[in-house]
Amino acid sequence: MKLHKVLLSSAFSLLAIATIHGSVSAAQWTIIQAGDVIVDPRDKARGASTIIVKDDRIMRIVDGHHGADAITDKTEGDDVKIIDLKSQTVLPGLIDCHTHLAMMPKEQYWMAATSTEADATVTAVINAKVTVEAGFTTVRDLGSGPDSVFAVRDGINKGAIPGPRIIAAGPAISILGGHGDLNGMRRDVYETLAPVTSPGTCTGADECARKVRDASKFGADVIKITATGGVLSQQGRGLDQHFNNVELQSIMDTAHQLGLKVAAHAHGPRGMESAANAGVDSIDHGTFADEAALKAMKKHGTYLVPTLMPFINVKALLEQGNYTPVVMAKAKTAFEKLGLAVKSAKAMGIPIAYGTDSGVYDHGRNAEEFKLLVDYGGLTPQEALISATVTAAKLLGLENEIGTLGDGKSADIIAVDGNPYQSPDVLQNVSFVMARGTVVKDALAQ
Repeated sequence: MKLHKVLLSSAFSLLAIATIHGSVSAAQWTIIQAGDVIVDPRDKARGASTIIVKDDRIMRIVDGHHGADAITDKTEGDDVKIIDLKSQTVLPGLIDCHTHLAMMPKEQYWMAATSTEADATVTAVINAKVTVEAGFTTVRDLGSGPDSVFAVRDGINKGAIPGPRIIAAGPAISILGGHGDLNGMRRDVYETLAPVTSPGTCTGADECARKVRDASKFGADVIKITATGGVLSQQGRGLDQHFNNVELQSIMDTAHQLGLKVAAHAHGPRGMESAANAGVDSIDHGTFADEAALKAMKKHGTYLVPTLMPFINVKALLEQGNYTPVVMAKAKTAFEKLGLAVKSAKAMGIPIAYGTDSGVYDHGRNAEEFKLLVDYGGLTPQEALISATVTAAKLLGLENEIGTLGDGKSADIIAVDGNPYQSPDVLQNVSFVMARGTVVKDALAQ
């Protein structure tokens, strides 16, 4: 009893001291002195500026370079840190709309029988850190096991581990035997593994609606479907439409009623067209897009997320003979179309959001997609940057939080040495990263 009174008295004393100083917890102020600032990638850079950050929010951006005197509303006990980026171009944190944090390249299909969700979680923790240090402060993760990426997302949100903001889908929803289902195993092995590896398989409108509701119940921020076959899976039913139109409509209606957007893995044109007509929010990959598919996307406001990076990595692995015959046959047909859908989408005014399919290639190389969008997709360096900031933020429904720098927005800020409007290559070497107010990388710090 006596000890209890002492502890209680001490707690009240600490609270009284905090009250006298005006706050229970001090604020963290960060002054970023930038050589040049791209506030909105659609506009010109504003020149030498100072960005004032309080905790996880941008308070204001002012011309010139200022110190702690620029903070007019600081209270006693607040901490102030000044970061010198006068030699750098500062811009909004980058967004990758198609990642697989729990995946690694060169994984073989049979590893589904040997790896666990615990293994996948460890992999995702490592890859989340690498990704945010590459300047990608927000990612949409489109396909993982039932627990791994959700656990990493929640750990990052709590501040327990470093990483980007994660918009997570969890397991993809697919047809039985399609891309997203386990293929290539013996029947008895499949029946044992499928409940964990392929929990999203469904047939018929009612069952597909239930899978969407299951995904929502277990923590999905977005719904991922495999509207067509896929290149790297063992399914041998081609690269075009898998779900029928009734199933697609059921998925879209159910997801949108729950306030969830839907991303469709889609390579073949009829799968793209049907998904767009059903109201899908984004077509990811879009490899064999034709005029009818693109017209449907244009009509319904569907975004294209091109993901060109895997083609480069898969081509190298294909030449080394790393894939089974069923995968090799599909991969060879896809290489001829690299970037063509991006050019067509741009010409038609279809919004293009940045996505890379990381996990098919090594994580941390996400920014290499910029050069591919320019060289193969026909975008200008500035258009490519817009796709990874403004357009990506709109696709995610987070344009009031990220994608541009401004008063009250999330303090997701990066810096590079050079002008990303002139060369996409400079984005491959990020010198500074702040994710939601926390500095996770500062290569220029003394």
